[in-house]
Amino acid sequence: MRSVNAIARKSEIADGTTKRVAVGGQNVLLCNVSGEIYAIEDVCTHDGGPLEQGTLEGECIVCPRHGATFDVTTGEALTLPAVLPVMTFRASVDGADVVVDC
Repeated sequence: MRSVNAIARKSEIADGTTKRVAVGGQNVLLCNVSGEIYAIEDVCTHDGGPLEQGTLEGECIVCPRHGATFDVTTGEALTLPAVLPVMTFRASVDGADVVVDC
């Protein structure tokens, strides 16, 4: 069963930055791309490490350890060494709150 959770304030995530939050025991990385909020699982599918310290470059997050790149809008793995996508979640803004469906 999925649930909808208000997990952050949009003002906490400046354009071009990320914020790690816990939702139901799962680490989720919120990404602000030109004012749109996207939510992905905070784990690199290559090595299982967090993406939180990675660099958000447009719609792409670059893993800080081995440089794997993921599209935060789709979860798609764009560069090696990752070949599997990251899980994505529906994110929206409700007033000042970021809401994630997971």
